[in-house]
Amino acid sequence: MEDTVAHAEKHFGQFCSLLAAYTRRTARLRDKADQLVRQLFAFANTEGPGLRAAMKDFAEDLAKVQDYRQAEVERLENKVVNPLKLYGAHIKQTRAEIKKLKRAQNNEIKQLQKLEKLRQKSPSDRQMIGQAETSVQRASADASRTTRQLEAAVGTFQRQKLKDLQKIFSDFVTIEMVFHAKAVEVYSGAFQTLENYHPEQDLQDFTAKMQGLYGHHAARPLAGSDPSLPVPWLPTSQVSAWVGGLIL
Repeated sequence: MEDTVAHAEKHFGQFCSLLAAYTRRTARLRDKADQLVRQLFAFANTEGPGLRAAMKDFAEDLAKVQDYRQAEVERLENKVVNPLKLYGAHIKQTRAEIKKLKRAQNNEIKQLQKLEKLRQKSPSDRQMIGQAETSVQRASADASRTTRQLEAAVGTFQRQKLKDLQKIFSDFVTIEMVFHAKAVEVYSGAFQTLENYHPEQDLQDFTAKMQGLYGHHAARPLAGSDPSLPVPWLPTSQVSAWVGGLIL
């Protein structure tokens, strides 16, 4: 009986510790995903209309998944971690019953030893021996009654432990299935959003913007000139005479 309680104390304590850590890790994952959502919105506001719309839709889907994850965390705490924590009190109560039985058993042994000593030391003292025999009978009856009570308590503890173990882990699996089913549904929509995005229009807008900022431009005509008027042509002899005059 004591081993049953000791094993439950050991393993349920480990279950509680591990599942509490699992829940905390899930909550931290939710927090990091919330940061990612905020970063996606900030990034989307710097991009072209097509990518901006796609990123915002994707971020909204990711945020929706985190709402489901928050519900997962709360359900894990309420239906898995907290019930495991209660086993500390159950085990403490059962251990108290075991100690009570041990005291009763020790008292029975003590009364038997006292009776044997009287029989050996004063075999003719029927009054003292009779009183000792009565004490042994009372101690034996008390030990038997305590044993029955403890057997009933440990049996109840074991039966409740098995039922609780079944329910706790069934709830754990149900919580995880519900979250992942909803997450898959939302992620499927997010995947389709990304698949439907076509970057060509954003690339065209980007190229047009770049050309507007850094494109090649034709040389500007001089002020006061009319590019439509023909340039006057001078014969070679007139050009030479004009140049010679400049030199002189």
